Amino acid sequence: MKPPTDAGTGSAIAIIGMACRFPGADGPDQFWRNLAAGRDSITFFTPQQGLDAGLDSALVHHPDYVPARGVLDGVDLFDAAFFGCTAREALVMDPQHRFFLTCAWEALEQAGYATGRTGARIGVFASTYRSTYLQHHLLRNPETCRRAGGYQVKIGNNQDFMPTLVSFKLDLGGPSVNVNTACSSSLVAVQLGCQSLRAGESDLVLAGACQITLPQERGQVCRQGMIFSSQGRCRPFDADADGIVLGSGAGAVVLKRLDEALADDDTVLAVIRGAAVNN
Repeated sequence: MKPPTDAGTGSAIAIIGMACRFPGADGPDQFWRNLAAGRDSITFFTPQQGLDAGLDSALVHHPDYVPARGVLDGVDLFDAAFFGCTAREALVMDPQHRFFLTCAWEALEQAGYATGRTGARIGVFASTYRSTYLQHHLLRNPETCRRAGGYQVKIGNNQDFMPTLVSFKLDLGGPSVNVNTACSSSLVAVQLGCQSLRAGESDLVLAGACQITLPQERGQVCRQGMIFSSQGRCRPFDADADGIVLGSGAGAVVLKRLDEALADDDTVLAVIRGAAVNN
């Protein structure tokens, strides 16, 4: 459904595509069904699962340790051939890069602007976390790193290279910017994308983020005055809320100037009328 045309469309930004991977949801439709049903997607681990994941016994049995996290399915899966990646390249690529690349393509495909179908300048504004895949897997397998080469390992696991990986693999010619503002990174990426569209630097913008921390079977230690839930449950806007639960996920949206989206008969999923950044 498209919103009515009005005098304010000149500066408004349309969201015309989206994709995501969240705990218990492989896309926006399933995520919405989970929200509507009030489904809790937090996973609780047994002590043995924590030990099998390589956690220290003292941590797993600590009285303040809460064995809960939002777990993402399929972090070991990636259609390397589809994105023109060799098996060796994919092996040393951070799952965060793999997941965001996949979400980026899905979001553009939903918007109708997949690779090869447009000459538009498509910008990428994205964020990711440091590579725990490098820390907990690759550095413990030096032969894998040696075969791939140090340079390939570096660009596959450095957070600065995730946006440019997407731009390169999907042949996107707009600005490609890594955004790093901690918990607000994906929102700031959207804001910067809106600015790029209004400034005429980009015709379309892909904005979003991905965070996958490994091992996923790791919970959190709760301390008085810290932000983590002692119950391992997220209860936003609830009197019983006592903190957050860590988790993994990825999300991407495709942005376009609203007047152009309406003129091009794009599907408008939502409209951004304004945004601001402060500290």
